[in-house]
Amino acid sequence: MDKKNALRAGAVAAGTTLMMLLMSSPALALTPDDGDDPAPKLSVLDTLGLYVAAPIALFLLIAGLVMVGDKSKDRVKKPQKQA
Repeated sequence: MDKKNALRAGAVAAGTTLMMLLMSSPALALTPDDGDDPAPKLSVLDTLGLYVAAPIALFLLIAGLVMVGDKSKDRVKKPQKQA
């Protein structure tokens, strides 16, 4: 019975995916609409800076601010008590 349910789920997923692909019309995306004003293209360096370097720099900035703002002394290991 489990195999039958898996087959049914696979058929539903495949059918849904097929219908979504058929209903979408990527060819219409090539036709510009009235009022479209495309931006100038980015160079490779601009793209890498915007989508790679900027997020890394922002992450490092936030991580640094969190580390500086953390003033707790709980980070120091306490000596183990010997029994």
